[in-house]
Amino acid sequence: MTSVQGQCDSAFDGVRQVFEESFEDGQNLGAAVAVFADGRSVVDLWGGVADRGTGREWAWDTPCVVFSCTKAVTAAAALLLVERGYVTLDEPVAEWWPEFAENGKSGVTLEHLLTHQAGLPAFDGPVSVAQAADPVEMARRLARQAPEWEPGTAFGYHALTFGWLIAEAVRRHAGTTVGRFVRDEFGSDLWIGAPPGTIERAARISVPRRGEPKSALTDIATQTRIGAAYAEPASLIFRATANPAASYNDPALLAGGWPSAGMVTTARALARFYRDLVHGVSLSHETLSDALRVRVRGLDQVLLTDSAYGLGFMRPAQSFELPEVASAAFGHPGAGGAVGLGDPDHGLALAFVPNLKRDYFAGDRRAHRLIEAAYAAIM
Repeated sequence: MTSVQGQCDSAFDGVRQVFEESFEDGQNLGAAVAVFADGRSVVDLWGGVADRGTGREWAWDTPCVVFSCTKAVTAAAALLLVERGYVTLDEPVAEWWPEFAENGKSGVTLEHLLTHQAGLPAFDGPVSVAQAADPVEMARRLARQAPEWEPGTAFGYHALTFGWLIAEAVRRHAGTTVGRFVRDEFGSDLWIGAPPGTIERAARISVPRRGEPKSALTDIATQTRIGAAYAEPASLIFRATANPAASYNDPALLAGGWPSAGMVTTARALARFYRDLVHGVSLSHETLSDALRVRVRGLDQVLLTDSAYGLGFMRPAQSFELPEVASAAFGHPGAGGAVGLGDPDHGLALAFVPNLKRDYFAGDRRAHRLIEAAYAAIM
């Protein structure tokens, strides 16, 4: 039996119970969950195996790649620059990135980038892991591309390109990488570009073995539709998610600072990031409130599900399924089943970080149950 360690306020015993059960029934291999309520740490739990190959156990400080949970942190960096007056949401990107005006993109704004409306959901040619570690090269590639649709007329999940688009705003206005900016402004344990020691301690991503239980939330019809599209190499969902192609256990990827999907962190640090957002520490309440206003909602051209986006943050929708009580929540899920979220109305912040990678496009019941339990404790 997996031993769950850490601390949990007695009022949140339901979260501990759900977390323990997730190991008992095989839903988790190794994982951590953290919750803050009204700014106070009420859940900080971890357990299981960090490395299936060696049997190394998950420790209190075990970090893990969190896939697209990274996007919310990268977006917050751009929002902080907006708040400080370095850039505005509605001015053309080409005003500060002149090369970006190529191929009909002269009217694209930072708001378009933050809301997946820029029409650049995928690269138009193969990208190597080495190239992906060079933000200047990635910006050059995106600047010269023609959009898939007229910017501002549709939206579709920029699964990997989102990060490099937003990172260029940070690089040009703050004079540093988004990884360095994030660590300086939001927390030293939010690694977008992890050093060797952090990579060595990181949990290794595994996939379910044949016969292990599934944890999908999404209905079968939607799963089938998405699966069929993903099996087609010419589809937007495949092109957006499969290039650059790499293993998320590859040290070169984890060190490379992928600003859409490569952040390495702990559940504790990710939940703390949302706590600071909810309580006006890292962004003002006014900036966050505006960022949470839904700009686009409907059928996502890439994910093929109902989605709702504020400025970089997802809001509750089919692509970010949350309990009904969490209607005020915001955040971002990750492909491995990870999730980070905050709720200003309830003073709640939560993060779940697993290393057993399940199907993001079908939703993940593990995080959903933990979120349900956390809300039950405060209602």
